[in-house]
Amino acid sequence: MPSILITGANQGLGLEFTRQYAADGWTVIACCRTPESADSLAELAADHDTISIEKLDIRDHAAIGALGQKYTNMPLDILLNNAGIIGPIPIAEHIERQHFGKMDYEVWRDVIETNTFAPVKMAETFIDNLAAGEQKKLVNISSQLASITERIIPAIAYSSSKTALNRTMTIIADQLKERGIIVAIFCPGQVKTRMDFGSATVEIEQSISALRPLIAALTLDDTGSFRDHEGRTIAW
Repeated sequence: MPSILITGANQGLGLEFTRQYAADGWTVIACCRTPESADSLAELAADHDTISIEKLDIRDHAAIGALGQKYTNMPLDILLNNAGIIGPIPIAEHIERQHFGKMDYEVWRDVIETNTFAPVKMAETFIDNLAAGEQKKLVNISSQLASITERIIPAIAYSSSKTALNRTMTIIADQLKERGIIVAIFCPGQVKTRMDFGSATVEIEQSISALRPLIAALTLDDTGSFRDHEGRTIAW
């Protein structure tokens, strides 16, 4: 039975990833910050005994380490770094805090720690689990806003955090290739989630249903790639 660890599994993309992988019989370690209030995830886990819910604040590196210790001997086919934040919600009311000249540096720090530091720490912690798995895939959910050339909006904290994530993962991809580990970066599209800037056109189920075949088809030739949910390569 294949296995996957998903961060941010309590809502949005993470919940739908959990739903679809569990429906296909995968063992799913579903991580979220507040399981006690993750009602939809709890209902899903009640219907699938292959789902294990784990409390995890991905900004807490000690907690990531403790979770790694718990699953030391468990092979993972996929580590899915899905959890991320855009900044204070609703974004329309707070976006100026990410504008040049009005930067809220505490917001920037929180976004960077969540979107860049945490995925790297997760990868460092679970890399041996991935190496022991059959598929060996480190998958990261990024954004088209990470591209320097394709789409620019003045959300400095969010955009820079995803650009940093992408660059970091390309470096990691090069280092892990000799171990047979595939590193991939995906933009899920402009999805209708809480992080929507107001222009979303893609449904959550539509995005995940499109991403999963792309993830399944990944090979070492794809390592370090950055693509959208339709498989299009996104310019760096």
